Amino acid sequence: MTQDTNRQTELKKMDLCLSCAGIQRNWRRAPGHPELVQGANRQEKRPHGLVTITSYRCDRCGTAWEYENDKVNLHAGWSVTGRR
Repeated sequence: MTQDTNRQTELKKMDLCLSCAGIQRNWRRAPGHPELVQGANRQEKRPHGLVTITSYRCDRCGTAWEYENDKVNLHAGWSVTGRR
């Protein structure tokens, strides 16, 4: 629990570029921005089946993102995973 709280505090301190700050998080089908460079993708199992998660990195500020493409979960979508 403490590690999760520390992680959330670390993410709050991160300075995002204006483009990254404008991404709507945790909302399926929200757009990213042009400076996001696509990385690898993977599949994870959910109760209703497999979902695809794609990693991205912002060329401007270096923020690492993941996009969860889950057609069943309206609150899937963009999430910050840290810095690279």
